[in-house]
Amino acid sequence: MKKLNISAAVGALALGVAFSAPAMAAGTSACLITKTDTNPFFVKMKEGATAKAKELGINLKTYAGKIDGDSESQVAAIESCIADGAKGILITASDTKAIVPSVKKARDAGLLVIALDTPLEPISAADMTFATDNLQAGKLIGEWAKATLGDKVKDAKVGFLDLTPSQPSVDVMRDQGFMIGFGIDPKDPNKIGDETDPRIVGHDVTNGNEEGGRTAMENLLQKDPDINVIHTINEPAAVGAYQALKAVGKEKDVLIVSVDGGCPGVKAVQDGQIGATSQQYPLLMASKGIEAIAAFAKDGTKPKATDGKNFFDTGVNLVTDKPAKGVPSISVKEGLAKCWG
Repeated sequence: MKKLNISAAVGALALGVAFSAPAMAAGTSACLITKTDTNPFFVKMKEGATAKAKELGINLKTYAGKIDGDSESQVAAIESCIADGAKGILITASDTKAIVPSVKKARDAGLLVIALDTPLEPISAADMTFATDNLQAGKLIGEWAKATLGDKVKDAKVGFLDLTPSQPSVDVMRDQGFMIGFGIDPKDPNKIGDETDPRIVGHDVTNGNEEGGRTAMENLLQKDPDINVIHTINEPAAVGAYQALKAVGKEKDVLIVSVDGGCPGVKAVQDGQIGATSQQYPLLMASKGIEAIAAFAKDGTKPKATDGKNFFDTGVNLVTDKPAKGVPSISVKEGLAKCWG
């Protein structure tokens, strides 16, 4: 990895407010590093970490890259956290492989590093991962789409609106989970794009935002204007896809499924823009992460994984008002009660 101008890169980050720690936690500090500070998912994550840090008297600094995929700024943030003497780091990695050497440096310096939402590659590179079971989130929307199509599933034309070319682990797991649920052989489960199922129209990347979703959807429509199923990495990308379809009068011809569960996304399900979404809980990820750093600072205790898994599972629910037989789900009303953003 090339040597960074740390001071310059940190200047490009979104730096959050630091709290004054009460006497019981004087000197304990932590960092939250998210992919961006605009996606509602990360906004809620920051909210959860901020509230829990204030409650526990931890001095929290927050950082965010300029866009999803801005790994260089995340590396700079880790350097700053080490230099500041932080006790722990919570991070949603933009590049789950490239960030590993910097994470190792932090752990070697005595910091607890917890990956939030997006596992590092390998997952053992962090002390623990607090996340949705992203493979299960993908399976749920894949199973729902398959059940909803019924006999038409064999003739489906499927497009994938993924995250970034680097294929971070969260992107791969949601993508491959959808395929498994839908009945597509994903081939190498650790890689996107090597499938041979003739129903796949193609993949494109969105950077997880509406503009990217619109452009990616337009590209896939050029490949096959009869595309009728779209898997999206998140709800902003899904809304962008819907806008592109609506612009050409095809919004009622395509089944869109997604993952996130933010309030705007659940409302998009309510409005019929998205058929179903898998809801995850970023506030819980972040608040539990801060609790883990507080415990580590107190006596060196490290968090443990959920039984039977290699990460701490913060839960997932399928949200739809068109339930499918055999696929567990909650209603939009229930999803709105649990949503964020």
